[in-house]
Amino acid sequence: MALLAALCLAAGSWQVQLPVHQFTLRWQHSIEKIEWDEDYEVVGSWLHLSQARIRGSGAGMEPPDGATLINGVWHYRLADPWRREMVLARSEFVPDYQICIDGLCRRMTHWLPISAGATTVRACNAR
Repeated sequence: MALLAALCLAAGSWQVQLPVHQFTLRWQHSIEKIEWDEDYEVVGSWLHLSQARIRGSGAGMEPPDGATLINGVWHYRLADPWRREMVLARSEFVPDYQICIDGLCRRMTHWLPISAGATTVRACNAR
């Protein structure tokens, strides 16, 4: 029997498991107010960044080499797209990260409070 893919979010004593194979992580740059999107797949104990987009550019947020500008949005893929986990700093002073699943985007506060602190995002079977 195949294992179902799942995404785990953990912050402080909070832990949430989302039964997804693909998701988009979306956030807004705190200074430039420009939106970023990263499309991930849960592959075993890894997160694979399949594609990313930046809706503009600015200080400290230049698109990587090889990015393509399409209708004002930079599209790119990273040379090393594999991640064991990501640790996201969250603050009440900027819009919270969003997780989009099947086209529905929700702020991370839907699952975990910002007050719980930095949030780790990983495949659930990652150790």
